[in-house]
Amino acid sequence: MRSIWNGAISFGLVSIPIKLVNATENHSIHFRQIHLADGGRIRYRKVCELDEEEVPGGEIGKAYEDADGTMIPITDEDLAQLPLPTAKTIEIVAFVPADQIDPLQMDAAYYLSANGVPAAKPYTLLREALKRSNKVAVAKYALRGRERLGMLRVVDDVIAMHGLLWPDEIRAPEGVAPDGDVTVRDAELDLADALMDTLGEVDMDSLHDDYREAVEELIAAKASGETVRPAESGDTGGGKVIDLIAALENSVQAAKKSRGEAGDEGDGEMADVHPIKKTSGKSSPQPTKKSTAAAKKSTPKSTGAKKSTSTTKKATAKKTTTKKQTSSSGGSGTKKTASSRKRTSA
Repeated sequence: MRSIWNGAISFGLVSIPIKLVNATENHSIHFRQIHLADGGRIRYRKVCELDEEEVPGGEIGKAYEDADGTMIPITDEDLAQLPLPTAKTIEIVAFVPADQIDPLQMDAAYYLSANGVPAAKPYTLLREALKRSNKVAVAKYALRGRERLGMLRVVDDVIAMHGLLWPDEIRAPEGVAPDGDVTVRDAELDLADALMDTLGEVDMDSLHDDYREAVEELIAAKASGETVRPAESGDTGGGKVIDLIAALENSVQAAKKSRGEAGDEGDGEMADVHPIKKTSGKSSPQPTKKSTAAAKKSTPKSTGAKKSTSTTKKATAKKTTTKKQTSSSGGSGTKKTASSRKRTSA
């Protein structure tokens, strides 16, 4: 990355040569002004008010306009002669807890890179000291013609610097808070807490500029001659007086649905039970409690039937035995009569 400023960090009597590198970049899409009649580009020209002629950049200087409109010229040489100890130095003035820095003061962010091999040791020393102390360094530095306030902290293994606004540049929030005494009920706070818990945390790296992507798609479509369809605009109900409780409840449900937790809406409710219809398939329905009870009641009857069947079998066996005995006795009588007949004839 290209450095935008070279200097040193003043850490007591320790001097750390560093390079200043932009830590952020702007991805906004920039438009040009054109003449609608012919598409010609509109340009701004620097024209002198006295002679109404365009002035080249080399002939343009700076001046301070006094209250009566008088212009007081100020040259770069005039500014260079001013005693500015932070002209090429980031001078650390204090170490404070990070929560003492008001986020309203945050401005541009930079990375501080060690400039050369000799700077590696003191650079690492300052970085590790900041890590162990859990504090940030408050410093002064000069950039683009003015002295500024900065905050040094550690990001991964790099010292980063955030430009800070001076305390007197922060405006007091007078007349910004809602007028009148507004009361918030506990039920509303509970729903707000539930909504916060449902939304939960987010991976900051997953956030992106949806509007910029839509603008890029629009530009690509128009460049290729495609017809651009207007996007559907959702009515968020902004500016309308709404039922706060209902809005919070709907917000919680919508947040759960968007996170795939819609199934949790019915927790604690009984499910409807429907009878299973008989089908012609091989599978048969599971027995219900009523059919199991009926089967138990019918069990004694089937036991009685088994007993009567056994009795019948025994009676049949007795009859069969009697017949066999009668048949055997009859047969022996016949044999005796035949033998007596033979004896008589003899």
